[in-house]
Amino acid sequence: MRFARHPILRPLLLGTGLLCTGLGIVGIFVPLLPTTPFLLLAAACFARSSDKFHTWLLTHDRLGPFVAGYLDGSGIPARAKAISIVMIWITLPPSAMLLVPVGWVKVLLILLAICITLYVLRLPTRKVV
Repeated sequence: MRFARHPILRPLLLGTGLLCTGLGIVGIFVPLLPTTPFLLLAAACFARSSDKFHTWLLTHDRLGPFVAGYLDGSGIPARAKAISIVMIWITLPPSAMLLVPVGWVKVLLILLAICITLYVLRLPTRKVV
């Protein structure tokens, strides 16, 4: 694995990974807080900062399955896909329309929502056992 070389970047990535792991755990219990995106971000941060935490996350009995399917290419569950897409469209467009004053930024955010939706739809769907 390639770790970040900058003396500040590696601890920053480790801290971000720990924060995202915590948010992902909270997301298991709080319906509107997404779990999988936070755990995927945590895995990416740990991959660049700590072998120990990266291995721990991927082999964890409860948290590992949230990211393993995405990382090994077998896909994500249909429920996770549906929740991701619904959350994108519940949050991004209304935020763009109500909170962003600049017109071209609104269009950019809507295009971002479309692109993310298409990306999620193209991911393989994994059957949950």
